[in-house]
Amino acid sequence: MRFSRFGADHLAALLAVGVACAGLALLVRRRPTRSRVVRLSLVALIVLLVGFEMAMAIREGWFDWRLFLPLELCDVALVLAVVALLVPRRALAEVLYFWSASGSVLAMLTPIVPWAFPRWEFVVFFALHGLVLAAALVLVVGLGLTPRPGAPIRVVVVTLAWTAIVAALNLALDANHMFLRRKPSVPTLLDWMGPWPVYIGTAAMVALVLFWLLALPFRRTWLRDSGS
Repeated sequence: MRFSRFGADHLAALLAVGVACAGLALLVRRRPTRSRVVRLSLVALIVLLVGFEMAMAIREGWFDWRLFLPLELCDVALVLAVVALLVPRRALAEVLYFWSASGSVLAMLTPIVPWAFPRWEFVVFFALHGLVLAAALVLVVGLGLTPRPGAPIRVVVVTLAWTAIVAALNLALDANHMFLRRKPSVPTLLDWMGPWPVYIGTAAMVALVLFWLLALPFRRTWLRDSGS
């Protein structure tokens, strides 16, 4: 069955991810002694699912090492999630929070997946993006590794630096990671952001606005700490 945006299976996947993320974050917040088990379980699930996806790619004959390079923001967020879960640090959690709460959430709202549930592509897509979001919330909400003052600007700078690296690698590999050379062939939010290369700058501005909004829950704490 072909995927239908905001169909029953899509809405069910979004609900499942939301409930799981909130549940894990609250569990760690209320019972810090469970933190290690939760963090290691999330790492294991990420590794297992990525391994499963690679195995299926080999089995079905479409494996290409370039497809599995962690260059897309959602893919590098997976790597960052594993590192941050194993070595919880505020700086890592900060970047992961903004990337997952914007990029991963938008990816799940407007997914580029051909097939609906119960195809494995559908399950793996939402599971991996959901795990990244869960990792961020466990670290930020559960462990209290909240973003520091100035976080939105710092993460925008990190994101632009990563974009520049990916742009260079796209030329070297003749690839289109992060859709920097052309838009995807299916409808996405980029269609509303102008032609190439205008949509790249528009996306950067949208990211800045999203990061600013995502920082709102922490601004009262920043103001209180700066005044003390």
